[in-house]
Amino acid sequence: MQAPKYQSLKDHVYDYIAQRIQDQTLLPNQKINEAEICKKLEISRTPTREALFQLTSDNLLDYLPRRGFTVKAFDPKKKLDLSLIIGTLEGLAAALAVEHLGDKELGAMKALVDKMDNDISNHNFTDYYKDQVVFHKMYIDKSNNDVLIETLNSLKNSFIRQSYGSEDPDRLMRVLHIVNGEHRKILDLFHAKDKQGLEETLKYHWRIIDNEML
Repeated sequence: MQAPKYQSLKDHVYDYIAQRIQDQTLLPNQKINEAEICKKLEISRTPTREALFQLTSDNLLDYLPRRGFTVKAFDPKKKLDLSLIIGTLEGLAAALAVEHLGDKELGAMKALVDKMDNDISNHNFTDYYKDQVVFHKMYIDKSNNDVLIETLNSLKNSFIRQSYGSEDPDRLMRVLHIVNGEHRKILDLFHAKDKQGLEETLKYHWRIIDNEML
């Protein structure tokens, strides 16, 4: 498996492992097989180790000397705490982005919301996850605040675990339709340039799925 063009080898390994944590291919407390990853991705040990230590720094893995890396156990309380912080910071990013989003960006965000409805209805939760990342990233990047953008990216790296995994896909589908309804509301607030409404809505947006599914 070759790394995508323009992506570093370390980032390629990072994304490979992070995706498998998110889709629960790798489970809490499971040991990471470094040799298997190197072989699968056709990558040497050095960038693989760099990615594993970055995942540890981002709270997705645990590392014990001489024992190696394991997937960090899921902590529902920490997930709730993170979701509140992310929501508050995203509200700030959205308020800052209001004056920098034009018809092109808002049209692209609407297309994503429509696609997410189809993703959810088809139980295509992996695509839903990717699409909602792009949706939020569009206005976060328009906040023109590099520190805020970097902080949110770092927090979300700790947030991905089991965000869209469930043994009850029909229940998850119902919850995600509610979440996507909030995406439509967020889009309406951008059209109205309602900064206060965006901050209030996004403050709790990330907690909906936690309150329903954890």
